[in-house]
Amino acid sequence: MGKHVLIVDDSASIRQMVEHTLKTGGYQVTVACDGQEALDLCQKQHYDCVLTDQNMPRMDGLTLIKNLRGMASYGRTPILVLTTEASDDMKAKGRSAGATGWMVKPFNPENLLQVAAKVMP
Repeated sequence: MGKHVLIVDDSASIRQMVEHTLKTGGYQVTVACDGQEALDLCQKQHYDCVLTDQNMPRMDGLTLIKNLRGMASYGRTPILVLTTEASDDMKAKGRSAGATGWMVKPFNPENLLQVAAKVMP
């Protein structure tokens, strides 16, 4: 079984597209609808990578990243942000929160697989 990726996005269509892309690349996938659900899942199980949206109900991506980085088991885990937010200011906030990388929607499936392979060798 491949590396296990947690996908966090409030859009069902995005979750399905990202899940399909990663499964095609040989990854095991779990999905969450928002940051709070993702944090709950991460407290029960460890994932090799977290791919999160920024703008979500209950808990946004940056808050999720800060919470995960505060957990010993997620100190070095790759966390990628996949969002419509493309401003330098938002990317800087992502980096300071602890994001490993930033991808802007709509995403290119080949790009996503290349990035996944790079952060999860």
